[in-house]
Amino acid sequence: MDPVLIGAFIAIATIIVLGTGIPVAFGLALVAMVALVMVEGIGALETTAETFFAGLAEFALVSIPMFIVMGAVVAATPAGKDLYEALDRWLHRVPGGLILSNIGACSIFSALSGSSPATCAAIGKMGIPEMRARGVTDGLATGSIAAGGTLGILIPPSITMIVYGIATETSIGRLFLAGVFPGLMLTALFMVWAIYSSWKNGSAAVADDKGFSWVERFAILPRVIPFLIIIAGVLYVLYGGVATPSEAAGVGALFSLIVAMIIYKLWSFSAIWNILSESMRESVMILMIIGASALFSFTLSSLFVTQSIAEAIATMALNKWVLLAFINIFLLVAGMFLPPVAVILMTAPILLPIVTSAGFDPYWFAVMFTINMEIGLITPPVGLNLYVINGIVPDVPLPVILKGALPFMLCMIVGIVLLSLFPEIATWLPEKVMGKAV
Repeated sequence: MDPVLIGAFIAIATIIVLGTGIPVAFGLALVAMVALVMVEGIGALETTAETFFAGLAEFALVSIPMFIVMGAVVAATPAGKDLYEALDRWLHRVPGGLILSNIGACSIFSALSGSSPATCAAIGKMGIPEMRARGVTDGLATGSIAAGGTLGILIPPSITMIVYGIATETSIGRLFLAGVFPGLMLTALFMVWAIYSSWKNGSAAVADDKGFSWVERFAILPRVIPFLIIIAGVLYVLYGGVATPSEAAGVGALFSLIVAMIIYKLWSFSAIWNILSESMRESVMILMIIGASALFSFTLSSLFVTQSIAEAIATMALNKWVLLAFINIFLLVAGMFLPPVAVILMTAPILLPIVTSAGFDPYWFAVMFTINMEIGLITPPVGLNLYVINGIVPDVPLPVILKGALPFMLCMIVGIVLLSLFPEIATWLPEKVMGKAV
């Protein structure tokens, strides 16, 4: 059978299997093993266990549980509330300042937690009721948090970027740096829309009569600055050549725990145990997906599906920008149905050789890839962030949340266009800090 046809059958089977609601890791492994047996016979299963565990035999994977612990510590404390409160005090008199405070808190909390759902939950629980109370429309209040939460997979340190680096064998340090300016760019685009929308609506642009003295503004900073120092420290040791990503993640997790103990009195054994157990569950879930994706990729390679698809695209001789447009559309659709980690592990190893042969920078493409995954987080039918927000404010219907998030999706598309026109937004910082990629 033609490998491209086999690939089409595998793609359809994967969509059907994952559509049943089966956990992603088990679904990918099931499709991979059935495809191997149908094409090569039962003997092909002899290497599946070895292939699965080989996908986990990567030292950089150690950084994933450590960054998850770091995020879990922050999520288990009032750090999100303090970030939100600090920004609200400083931006109180700015038009749309409350919305800007929420978006800014999302961007910072995202960097601390590395988790989009956690960011939506932590900032949304405080920010959405406050915005609605001050006259912000339900759509803008919920949409800004849903979109702000997506920044967690782009702004470093990002677990998604770590997974991408492992899947494509690219430098995690460069990936982190490549995400800095695009992450700030998206944050700025979100804020511009928030200011415009607040000005347009009128009522949301006016702050209430309550003001904050300079003493109150500075009083909250000691609870916020230590976590910002941790982020800066993790990034410094990574790019200063002091430590590997795994070592930096371990130190970041430890210092986050120490800061939480000192500032928020997180001393109880049960609280620490909850943090570690929750981190363990999430880490195992991600690692299971990584192992299953290694098996899935092995199946595609063994059946010559990957090679045939790459060759078929190459022979089409498409203009590179047309090719990129098709890839972006494909990623947008994939992100609507699958979580970012699954999409990356399934498609990045196939797509990266194609885009690099077309002359695109691999780290620039990683950022484009990630922004597409961000859009998927606020796009039905999966749209994880939408459901998190709906759980926080169940009286706001999903269509209203989606409508509020739509302008922010358009901001992300504008970001993709800007990155296409000015790739230096993603490539300048990695080349400045670490030199040209070899």
